[in-house]
Amino acid sequence: MSSTHPPVRASDGDRDRAINELRDHAVDGQISHDTFLGRVDRALRARSRGELDDLVSDLPAKRGWRRRLTEAVSSVSDLTTRVESAWRRPRLPRLALPGDNRTRYVVGRGSECDLVLTDLTVSRVHAELRRDRESWVLVDLGSLNGTRVNGWRLVGPARVRIGDEISFGECAFLVSVPQ
Repeated sequence: MSSTHPPVRASDGDRDRAINELRDHAVDGQISHDTFLGRVDRALRARSRGELDDLVSDLPAKRGWRRRLTEAVSSVSDLTTRVESAWRRPRLPRLALPGDNRTRYVVGRGSECDLVLTDLTVSRVHAELRRDRESWVLVDLGSLNGTRVNGWRLVGPARVRIGDEISFGECAFLVSVPQ
């Protein structure tokens, strides 16, 4: 009695690997576009790993050094782009937390606000800074364009610390030492 095991079923990951390998060979010009499309169709219909292996078995071996070199150049390019972006980004104006005894400061475009910002992305009554014991809490007052602390949009009160980046609409500030 011979024991024959059923073929190993192809997973989505197996299909993705086969299709990615086919794509790489098509990009390198090693298979035609029509061959690529036909094999991708067969890969999507494959039921076993064996069927997927057959689709790529006649292709030349991967050139690992070329792929690693391309990935390295891509990484360096990405790094330089991020550095250039950070370098060009304008320095944020400082927002000194109030040093007096008041416990509430309203920020907005309206003239009745304690901190008036004329940018059109700032709501008339946008946000509020509240003193909570020895720290400050920032609360959005239902503004249209939102209030953010370190890039995160507020959905409730958030504690503000020196060095945090806060923004009201598109107006961004760096929180600095109280005066």
